Amino acid sequence: MTFENPILFFICSIGVFNGFLASLYFLFFSKEKRTQNLMFGALLLFLSLRIGKSVYIIFTEKANRDLVVSQVGLSACFLIGFALYYYIKASIENKKVIPKQWKAHFLVLFFIVLFVGILKPYRQNVTFWHQYFIHFIYVVWGVYILFSGILLKDIFKKLVAKNTKLTTSELWLIWVFVGNVLIFSAYIIGYFYLYLVGTITFSVVFYGLLIFLLFKSNRDNVFKDIPEKYASKKIAPQEANQLIEALKNVMLVNQFHKNTNIKLQDIAGELSVSKHQLSQLLNDNLGKSFALFINEHRIEEAKQLLKQNNNYTLEAIGFEAGFSSKSTFYATFKKIVGVTPSVFKKEHA
Repeated sequence: MTFENPILFFICSIGVFNGFLASLYFLFFSKEKRTQNLMFGALLLFLSLRIGKSVYIIFTEKANRDLVVSQVGLSACFLIGFALYYYIKASIENKKVIPKQWKAHFLVLFFIVLFVGILKPYRQNVTFWHQYFIHFIYVVWGVYILFSGILLKDIFKKLVAKNTKLTTSELWLIWVFVGNVLIFSAYIIGYFYLYLVGTITFSVVFYGLLIFLLFKSNRDNVFKDIPEKYASKKIAPQEANQLIEALKNVMLVNQFHKNTNIKLQDIAGELSVSKHQLSQLLNDNLGKSFALFINEHRIEEAKQLLKQNNNYTLEAIGFEAGFSSKSTFYATFKKIVGVTPSVFKKEHA
């Protein structure tokens, strides 16, 4: 079956096109030459080739199809799970270089699919690929997804634990994993019912991840290494919990958020810790930047003043809460609360 709907074609192909461009960026043009970025680029490349093959098949008449495209797409599919697994592993272990074992692993898989492609070309062996090798490809992909989930078990534990907040990087890994599970599941469903669902799922996942990044203030941490002096001093869980309680008390007593010029080192000094340690606590344990942490306290202050139904103007409330300007107050309030200060005041009048 083929489709001729241009809107449907656009939805299916836009994710492939941008995924391919993103893969080239991470593989060849990214300034951050990290193992994680290279593996992420490989993951996007293999996914884009696989999904691109599907788009080609769906929107091309059977008589006009070049079966080499199908072989390339399915061969790339064989390597998706590998790229996902080692991207997550490199991110968790913060690998600086690609280990020789990883390269050997990739070469084994690459030569398997290359050997099958040479011995049994798709063009002359369509039945073999559809009845046997495609099933093997999906099993391999599924096994790597399972192993990737095992790698993330500690992060999943943090996700469901109370009083623990995931970092942006940890949330990103979960979303990348979930996205791959959705794409894999869509192709399994599409194999039996509607082939189109896999291509649409890829576009949805790709732009879902993009939106996730756009709404995270510390999104740069996902694709950059943590400085060595920062990464080498991990805060023990018990110490982190104590610091968080001390931070709450310090903010309550000193009302630091009301100071428009408050700096990280001012609060760190009150806690008798370095500014790097406080920054690490905020990012790793609370999952937020210093600016967001302070602004959340200011917004809570503003919300209380708005609920009191006093004679303060909205601008005065913003200044009282610690904001340096009316525009900053309005923009920050809308971003965190979801409505403007005036709407919030009416709702609680």
